Amino acid sequence: MGRVLRNKELENTRLATNYGGWTYCTNCNQNIGYLCYSTYDSLKLEYVCNCGSKGYAFLDFQDSKEGSTSNQDMVIVKNRLCCPFDQSPLITILKDKVQSYNLSITCKSCGKIYKKEK
Repeated sequence: MGRVLRNKELENTRLATNYGGWTYCTNCNQNIGYLCYSTYDSLKLEYVCNCGSKGYAFLDFQDSKEGSTSNQDMVIVKNRLCCPFDQSPLITILKDKVQSYNLSITCKSCGKIYKKEK
């Protein structure tokens, strides 16, 4: 059974599924990354696509817990940003498709909030 979204705000952004999967800029329809829909608890992503469009995504669920900020960085496993504790894949940002991004994502497994920007 799928999770129930509490918030879903997308600006110039499209997801392949209701709350995850391939992530696209709606201005140029380019794939900018992949959101691992079963391992995150909340997501805030702001980015500037290579086409110049500014995109935004904010998603969380009815059962999302308030996370605590981690002092550790996510680890990279096969181009995915993953939880450093159990290597759960969280998100992939295709760096060659975006000029910049600001990411805050909460791991469903450990409850830590990870931040990354380019």
